[in-house]
Amino acid sequence: MSHSTVPRTRAEADATKKTPVASGDATGPHGGKRRPGKLSLRLRLRLRRDRVLLLMTLPAVLLVLLFNYVPILGNVVAFQEYDPYLSDNGVVSILHSPWVGLENFQRIFEDSAFWNSVRNTLVLFVLQLLLYFPIPIALALLINSVVRPRVRAISQAILYLPHFFSWVLVIAVFQQLLGGAGLLSQLLRDHGYDGLSVMTDPDTFKFLVTAQSVWKDAGWGIIVFLAALASVSPDLYEAAAMDGANRWRRMWHVTLPALRPVIALLLVLRVGDALTVGFEQILLQRDAVGPGAAEVLDTFVWWNGVRNQDFGYAAAAGLVKGVISLGLVLVANKVAHLMGEQGVYKK
Repeated sequence: MSHSTVPRTRAEADATKKTPVASGDATGPHGGKRRPGKLSLRLRLRLRRDRVLLLMTLPAVLLVLLFNYVPILGNVVAFQEYDPYLSDNGVVSILHSPWVGLENFQRIFEDSAFWNSVRNTLVLFVLQLLLYFPIPIALALLINSVVRPRVRAISQAILYLPHFFSWVLVIAVFQQLLGGAGLLSQLLRDHGYDGLSVMTDPDTFKFLVTAQSVWKDAGWGIIVFLAALASVSPDLYEAAAMDGANRWRRMWHVTLPALRPVIALLLVLRVGDALTVGFEQILLQRDAVGPGAAEVLDTFVWWNGVRNQDFGYAAAAGLVKGVISLGLVLVANKVAHLMGEQGVYKK
């Protein structure tokens, strides 16, 4: 038999076996036609091999479906005049609540309080994006430049500690510092000035909320960026130093490009979370400054749904918020793709 018809290597033999037949019909492992709906041999082998991992993952998948996807069906109350007191069973109450169509959405777009909450939410998001987002990057670069590991570990632990504090404790700390009877007011009075209460000033409330978020959650961002910095090869820094680059040039041309994928990913996630600017944090301080300055979309939904018992109206507002957030994620991810980064998902 000639060499032109006999494969000379095992790879060529395997490739010959995998070559589809000319008729184009799907065939099984023994040359017969594969019946529709029947799993392929490779898929059956993978399922048998990974059955333990699949069983371990199954409880988590069920929990995600139960608590994250099944509640999405409850958004139907946005198109109803929902009354939870029609029955002890929530599903029965949904089935018997009258339909109002788009009336709840029409009420939303005509409500000045809703647009005020949208404006406050967007202002808080822009402030937190401009003031909060760069701070963990700067602190991570600063900690990474520390030579002594012990000093670096202590600094990281101190900055990360407030992340474990509840918002009640964080607001209490700021109240003791910036409240009407706080440390700052007492120092001003001791020196002959009038005291002030930053905690009850509507004009400075948005900066106060941003400062609280920076103090509490900057440590979490530091850990993410330090993990990204740990993956940078020291050879790159050595090569840049041999080329005459000083510390600032190495940071600009080596460190920041290494952080760019992580920055793009976190920025996309932050934009997707733009309309969620801290429900518990703002709700605890809402009465101190008034709804005009502190009402955001989350507190607007809570106030109308839980306090005013207008569940359909609140569900419509929450649904609008979810749709806008999804659009922001898609836009931000597209921008990340244009910048050459992966974002949340690939193209």
